[in-house]
Amino acid sequence: MLQTHAPDAGKPQQVPIVPEVEQALLDKLRGYMGAPEIQRVEKAIEYARTKHASQTRSSGEPYYTHPVEVSAILADMHLDMASVLTAILHDTVEDTDATLEDVEKNFGADVAQLVDGVSKLSKIESKTVEGKQAENFRKLVLAMSEDIRVLLVKLADRLHNMRTLHYVQKIEKRQRIAAETLEIYAPLAERIGIHAVKEELEDLSFGHLKPEARESITARLSFLRSEGSDVVSDIITNLNAVLKDAGINAEITGREKTRYSIWKKMQRKNVAFEQLSDIMAFRVVVSTVAECYHVLGVIHSAFPTVPGRFKDYISTPKPNGYKSIHTTVLGPHNQRIEIQIRTKEMHEEADLGVAAHWAYKNGRAPSTEDVKKFRWLRDLLDILDAEKKPEDFLENTKLSLFQDMVYCFTPKGDVIELPNGATPIDFAYAIHSNVGDRTVSGKINGRIAPLNTKLQNGDQVEILTQKNQTPSATWERFVVTGKAKSHIRRFIRLQQRDQFIQLGRAMIQKIFKAEGYDYNDKALQPIVGQFKTENLDDVFVGIGQGNLAAREIFKILFPSHRSEPQAPQKKTQIGDPFEKAKKSGTALPIKGLIPGMAVHYARCCHPLPGDRIVGIVTTGKGVAVHTIDCETLETFADTPERWLDVSWNDGSETQEAQVGRLNITITNEPGSLATLSTVIAKNSGNITNLKITNRSTDFWDMFVDVGVKDTKHLNNVVAALRATSCVLSVERARGR
Repeated sequence: MLQTHAPDAGKPQQVPIVPEVEQALLDKLRGYMGAPEIQRVEKAIEYARTKHASQTRSSGEPYYTHPVEVSAILADMHLDMASVLTAILHDTVEDTDATLEDVEKNFGADVAQLVDGVSKLSKIESKTVEGKQAENFRKLVLAMSEDIRVLLVKLADRLHNMRTLHYVQKIEKRQRIAAETLEIYAPLAERIGIHAVKEELEDLSFGHLKPEARESITARLSFLRSEGSDVVSDIITNLNAVLKDAGINAEITGREKTRYSIWKKMQRKNVAFEQLSDIMAFRVVVSTVAECYHVLGVIHSAFPTVPGRFKDYISTPKPNGYKSIHTTVLGPHNQRIEIQIRTKEMHEEADLGVAAHWAYKNGRAPSTEDVKKFRWLRDLLDILDAEKKPEDFLENTKLSLFQDMVYCFTPKGDVIELPNGATPIDFAYAIHSNVGDRTVSGKINGRIAPLNTKLQNGDQVEILTQKNQTPSATWERFVVTGKAKSHIRRFIRLQQRDQFIQLGRAMIQKIFKAEGYDYNDKALQPIVGQFKTENLDDVFVGIGQGNLAAREIFKILFPSHRSEPQAPQKKTQIGDPFEKAKKSGTALPIKGLIPGMAVHYARCCHPLPGDRIVGIVTTGKGVAVHTIDCETLETFADTPERWLDVSWNDGSETQEAQVGRLNITITNEPGSLATLSTVIAKNSGNITNLKITNRSTDFWDMFVDVGVKDTKHLNNVVAALRATSCVLSVERARGR
């Protein structure tokens, strides 16, 4: 665990008792628990004190004070007995000789199960910091999916560790823990609505990661507090007067925004502290929902509103249960002020979130509403099933945790929460993975829309499916949710594997036949062990991918066989980039094709690395690669089965220059053509062909084929030509 060590672990230790820490916890619990429960807590404290006898924290305090303080944080939330006992005992199984069986015998099966869930989070074995962080997050999600109280205990544990992080001597360790807290635990606290914990975790992490920035903002806030105390009270007095005139009794408070949120806003908007106009937020708390909307109407009647700064989370709550009305107006002193309007119950839940109402507090099973609210936990588990690397899992779940959200509706009125930029495909996978896999089209607000359409808040989305439909590789280009990406990748991975198996099997069968042998799978079994593959399919995949040579495998199986001399193979056409790639040993420049396919670049559009491309299967010629906007593609509109989804490999450059065709108009004057060729040469381009299409007294129109490396290179040539006085216009040629 964090900040612990065990001096002289083998010697009996006299455990110093810290009565003030124990008493503080018991005083909090007496506020909502009876004597029998208090006795169980005292028993757990004694158990933890005994088991942690040989351990101290970096601060020098007895280690058992840490779990007691963690329990006190949960007691502030009025959590149930099992949660409090789990917090006290959560390190005993991991760090001492205590066992789960011992915990169950003394404190019950419920507590033992929770302690086991929390303990699993700490058993991290990874060599890299990033891997450790990702693996930690995976196990955290696994544990909390079984019981949300595991997450509550873990967040309280992290909060107390952050409060005492300054005792850790190594600054690198402090910063690593603070960064992990800011990236993972603070967003998790926000997602289950515990804003008080979230804000404290952010502020403590901010202090370790950006201490100078935090101190600067603290000093400026102190100055404003001393200079503007009258302004705050004036605004509260003014708001009170306006509401009382309307017959509304409300509790109004003013609150500074947190230092971390102020700093984030400064970074996001690239402004100085002095340029921020909404440092303060005012909260209006009333008794009923009807009064919330009454207050809103009164405030909007009394003060000018700021456009685009109104959000109604009462009619459409956040998935974590947060409810409130947010509006920004020009208040007294002509200052922009943010006002939050809510009931007392909403206010309690805004601070404590799931801890304010979690079903376990009154001993019943979670309600349907509770289950829906934490549905995102199951989505993360679904990603875990599809992603093999913990780093990939962390990357995909970060997409869900950190992006702004949009809220869309199913035809039945259920609210689906998605990241900003989500599409109908993301919506389909959010409903169920089977729905996503079988999606053929989608309706947005009753109208058929492209599957890459970005959804907006309030859209009603209907997904149309077919039984035999499968995911398309193109979907991965525009989906944004981790769940959608992982399912699409898994399907593509399995589909490609099947293709490589078929290709590899065909290649080895062809060699067997050419050498006069009857092929059967048993003949290849020795290869499985020799290449340390799990099964024969892995061998076929290796052959199909080009990692294993089919002829070399044949030679291994039949070392005494002498092959007949073979006729020379037909030479590949000059300019075939795939042949060049094979000879040079580099990767094929295009993804989406099985190695060995006959491929050529279409001369109608001259695709370059960086262009969006598509493959068209042509009888007798293999695959022709076109740019996505080539006019020739219109002739294949009625034969979608001939279209292949292909793309350039990341950072791909073919071995020699590719042709980009330009449509250029130059002035008809001496030296224009020479200037044109000089500009292209200076920008590392090479004219490979030139055709004048129109001559007039003043201008010449021509096609110029320029050898370049990729689209970026061609764009540089175009920019240079457009800056040349004798060039009237230059565009990339498209079409037939």
